[in-house]
Amino acid sequence: MPLRRLGRSVLGLLLLAALGAGPAHGQRLAKYGAEFLAGGVDARALGMGGAYVGLADEVSAGYWNPAGLHGLSYPETGYMHVERFAGAVSFDYGGVAMPVMDRSTVGVSVFRSGVNDIVNTLAAWNPDRGQPLPDYESRITRFSAADWALFVSYSRAVSERLSVGVNFKGIHRSIGDFANAWGYSMDVAARYRAGPYRLGVVVRDVTTMLQSWSVNPSAFEVNCINPIDEQPFDACLGEDGTLIENNATRYQAVFDQRIPQGGTALVLPVARLGSGAVWPVGDGHTLTVGLDVDVAVDGRRAFVPNIGDVSFRPRLGLAFRYAGVVELRGGVQRLQVGTPIGVDLTPSVGAGLDLEQVSVDFSFGDFAGIVADDLGYSYRISAQLRLEQPGLERPAE
Repeated sequence: MPLRRLGRSVLGLLLLAALGAGPAHGQRLAKYGAEFLAGGVDARALGMGGAYVGLADEVSAGYWNPAGLHGLSYPETGYMHVERFAGAVSFDYGGVAMPVMDRSTVGVSVFRSGVNDIVNTLAAWNPDRGQPLPDYESRITRFSAADWALFVSYSRAVSERLSVGVNFKGIHRSIGDFANAWGYSMDVAARYRAGPYRLGVVVRDVTTMLQSWSVNPSAFEVNCINPIDEQPFDACLGEDGTLIENNATRYQAVFDQRIPQGGTALVLPVARLGSGAVWPVGDGHTLTVGLDVDVAVDGRRAFVPNIGDVSFRPRLGLAFRYAGVVELRGGVQRLQVGTPIGVDLTPSVGAGLDLEQVSVDFSFGDFAGIVADDLGYSYRISAQLRLEQPGLERPAE
C-alpha cells in the first residue's frame, strides 16, 4: 500500500479513536485538542525553529504574538502552504493586518489543516470472517477530516517600547459526516523592545478553549447483509437469531465497541515565552537570535521535559541576513527526552528573499520527530506582501 494511502488510513483511525476516547456527554482534557495549530506559520519563523514569540513584528504576529502587530507600518498580507506526513496532511494559512490608528493595528488570520481521501470500510467488511468482502473496493467510501481556525487580532502600543495584543479565536473541526466540533477561546500577549533586544509573552487559550463535539450516529451505519446470499451476517444476529434492528447495538456487536458520543473537550492555557535580539553585523548585514519556551500544564510527559504535570518545550533559532535581501536560517524546533531515544533534537533550516514589498521564504523541517523515517518531513513555503503605498502608512502620532 502506498505510504500516502496508508498514512491517510491510519490517521482516519486515530481521529475516530480520539473522538471516542472520553466519557460520553462529559468533559475531558484534550491534550492535543488544538495541535493542528501548534506547528506554526511563516516559513521564516519555522526556519528558525519557531523561536519567534519575541521577534514577530509583521503579519504572522497574528499567530505568534498579536502584540507584535504594532511593528507594521503598512498593511501586509501573508500565505503559507505545508505538506506534512509525506503529503497525507495539508496545512494552509492566510493572514492580513493593517494599522488603523497611530497606536492600533488589527489583523485576521485563517488556518486549515486537512486529511483527504480517508477510507471508510464500514460497508465493505465481512464481520463473520473478519475480512473484507469480495467486492470491497466498490463498497468503500471516502471522507475528509478538516480543522479550521479564525483569529481576529488587535494590537495597541502602550509606549514606544511596549505593546499589548489579543486574539479572539474560533475553530471548527469535522471528521467527515461522523462528527464535528466548535470551539472558542482568547489569547493575550505583550511585547517589549529595547534597542536590539526583544521580549514577548503570549498566554494561549487564556480562557480555556471549550470544544463542543456532536456525533452523527447515522454515519456509523453497519452493513449486515451478505451480498453473496443476501442473508444477514451471524455477527448481526441477536440471541433470538433475528437481525438486530438498533444500529448502535448492531455496531457494538460487530466491532465490540460503542458508537462515540458527543461531549466537551477542554484545551488548557499555554504560556509561550520568547526572547530575541537583532544585531547589525558589518555593512548592511544583521544577525538575529531567538529563544522561546512553551510552558504547559496539560500533563504531557512522554518525550517532553517536565516537572510533574508542567511541561517545557524550548525552541532556538538563528538567522543571518545579507545586504538586507537574502537570509539564511537554522534552528531547533523540538527537544525530546526519555527512553529509549535519550535526547533527540529536531532541527530546521530555511532561506528567504526580501525584494522591497515582497518576500518569499522556504523552510525544511522534521515534523514527525522520532518517526520521521516512516512519516516523512515537512516542506514549508510562504510569501508576504507589504503594501507600501502613499496613504496606507500608519498615521503619525
